[in-house]
Amino acid sequence: MFRRFLLAPDSFKGTLEATEVCEIFAEAIRSEVPDAQIAAIPMADGGEGMTETYLKLLGGARISVQVTGPLGAPVEGFYGRLNDGRAVIEMAAAAGLPLAGEVRDPLNATSFGVGELIRHAVEHGAQRILLGLGGSATNDLGVGMAAALGWRFLDEAGAGLAPLAKNLGRVARILPPEKALPCAVTAACDVRNPLLGDDGATAVYGPQKGVTAQLRPILEAGIGHVSEMLEDMLGMELRNVPGAGAAGGMGAGVLAFLGGSLKPGIELILDAVDFDARLRHADVVFTGEGRMDRQSANGKVPMGVGLRCRSAGVPCVALCGSLGEGAEELRRCGVTACFSAVRGETDFARIRESCREDLYRLTRSVVRLMNAGT
Repeated sequence: MFRRFLLAPDSFKGTLEATEVCEIFAEAIRSEVPDAQIAAIPMADGGEGMTETYLKLLGGARISVQVTGPLGAPVEGFYGRLNDGRAVIEMAAAAGLPLAGEVRDPLNATSFGVGELIRHAVEHGAQRILLGLGGSATNDLGVGMAAALGWRFLDEAGAGLAPLAKNLGRVARILPPEKALPCAVTAACDVRNPLLGDDGATAVYGPQKGVTAQLRPILEAGIGHVSEMLEDMLGMELRNVPGAGAAGGMGAGVLAFLGGSLKPGIELILDAVDFDARLRHADVVFTGEGRMDRQSANGKVPMGVGLRCRSAGVPCVALCGSLGEGAEELRRCGVTACFSAVRGETDFARIRESCREDLYRLTRSVVRLMNAGT
């Protein structure tokens, strides 16, 4: 009989936080196995919720800072100061799509506030920075962030350019700050897209940020132009690095402007909580996210958890809101089986109303099935 459960889900975006998912899992499990041993580790892969996840798991303080929002207006940003001296920053906390409201303006959306958060963390003693890439409203290669940290972008006449996507094609000279960032930066990156092309930042993630067929070649050309300048200037590969296209090219920006590195966000957090050691005390692992599809097998939480489970020989069950095309690819990532809580065709308003009940019912049914006949 399965008695020792390890819970490691991501948030169900738009409906449930990862901690809430864990609570629902646990309640359903105990309804079928009253003496179950349950360990819960709410997960995050680099997008929204990363800061809170690290703070809850490792301890620290949430720091609020007024910064420049994605459309230039001030917003209340935040980051986490962990007890071990690290700072955890979500790009979405300063440049996220929700902060832009209903407006989608990829030519003018800026990542400047992300740089302000980094600067504040450094000025207040951060020894290392974990930067979550995900959920951004920007397609600016991270030049806004860079400008907040002292980088300058000049046109042919030597005049300064506003660090916006619309000006990338006009950049003739790039001036780095006098002093490099004094701490190491690791970016949590949940995708492997290159910077340019049909699989790149603008083509894949641009449409949700307002990139139209008319704007795509403008943005693509600008990013290609500046990235080529940076490659020549720094003597490093940018455009074809896996993950360079994350968050509107911020992946490449981290490499070029911060001297940082890219790592799957789920790997960072699994290492931080010593997940492999916890697996040794589990009969089964429950993971999941709001919608599982082909993208889930490309650096998302269920993939990362499943691979660790496969290595340890522990069954991994994915419980999600809905299943989309390509979800079966998670089988090759160590996920034993996938189940969906949504029954039939429905709209998002209905899902929000019934998500707790639906997920509870699904979890209880799966636990009952797993222990049938034991």
